[in-house]
Amino acid sequence: MERRFNLIHTIATAAAFSAVSAWYGFMFGRESARKELGQIIEDLRQGNPPPPPHS
Repeated sequence: MERRFNLIHTIATAAAFSAVSAWYGFMFGRESARKELGQIIEDLRQGNPPPPPHS
């Protein structure tokens, strides 16, 4: 019984950590994309050519 509880506890902890990591990654990526697109839009409004795409 104790071993089974430890296994369930370990799986639950790993799942929670994975969910939090995925959420932070999603939010960081979204914010980064928003800033980058905002800069590109601002450059286009000012008449500056867009930077070359990343390879």
